Amino acid sequence: MTPTRSAFGWAALARRAEAVVIPIAALLAGFAVFSLFLMLQGKSPAEFFALVYRAGFGTAFSWENTLSRAAPLLLAALCVALPARLGLVVIGGEGAIVLGGVGAGFAGVLLLGAPAALALPVMVVAAIAIGALWIGAVGALRHYRGVNETIASLLMAYIAIALMNHLVEGPLRDPASLNKPSTAPLDEAFRLGTIPGWDVHWGLAFGVIACVAAWVLIDKTTWGFAARIAGGNVRAAQVQGLPVGKLIVGFTALGGAFAGLAGFFEVAAVHGSANASLASGYGYTGILIAFLARHNPLAIIPVAILLAGFEASSGLVQRRMDLPDATVLVLQGFVFMAILMSETLYGRFKIFAPERWRTA
Repeated sequence: MTPTRSAFGWAALARRAEAVVIPIAALLAGFAVFSLFLMLQGKSPAEFFALVYRAGFGTAFSWENTLSRAAPLLLAALCVALPARLGLVVIGGEGAIVLGGVGAGFAGVLLLGAPAALALPVMVVAAIAIGALWIGAVGALRHYRGVNETIASLLMAYIAIALMNHLVEGPLRDPASLNKPSTAPLDEAFRLGTIPGWDVHWGLAFGVIACVAAWVLIDKTTWGFAARIAGGNVRAAQVQGLPVGKLIVGFTALGGAFAGLAGFFEVAAVHGSANASLASGYGYTGILIAFLARHNPLAIIPVAILLAGFEASSGLVQRRMDLPDATVLVLQGFVFMAILMSETLYGRFKIFAPERWRTA
């Protein structure tokens, strides 16, 4: 019997449901294991999650704090999600963020006194170019030299952080920054304001736009289709004549460009100069967000907001429950392990099998 149109609709729904149900189940499993971890310390999981809700989502101020933290996470997650479409595991977005921030800060210092209409675009271009070159080099090493991209990107992140520390404490250091070495503060005209009606900087809006643009690129263009083909089978893509090398370098460079843009917003909207605070772990949290979102740019938006809420609550949890500030990082670790283990579950449940619904 020929499957009806409704049967194909149910099959597509089942396939999409699997990509939603399993990550949510993994997230809940990570929460459950973390709850046991708290109980072993004599702490109440209910109190912990209540404090997280209050600090991250309970009030308008909490939402603004959460959304401000989500802005760089959106862009950092794209640095992982875009190369993942080619089967690459790039985890060095932190390096592109810090160097992008240094590039933006240095450009702002060089253009001191110039019109903001000129200086801000130059700062953006500097941050994007540095991020693209840094992570694009990882793709080039992978394609042309066969260097594992996971190891290369991680090592380059450490190099980037060391380079940033050297620059802000040495050649680019402002002599007036005594306790916390940094570049010279940006001209007030170069500082980004907030979104009208919200106490949230413009990085959030650009992060959401970047996620939507990345989804269009991946799902609605021939380049995105070619990337998915190459990610499924590189050899088959090469036989079909697809430019695998250009795809690998291009998608890694684009991911790095987004991470570099996150560095620009951290300098121009948050810190006002490039300093050690750029290495705040956003690049590493972006890895968890990308995997939890199954590398779907649109799904990155709610997941980034959720994780940002957890990070925004760390201070309140520390004060109220007498727990270390790193407790939220422990939670992220449990969730990440659950997400990795859940990868083995895809295709194992018959209810999510498209063939079951086509022949139903």
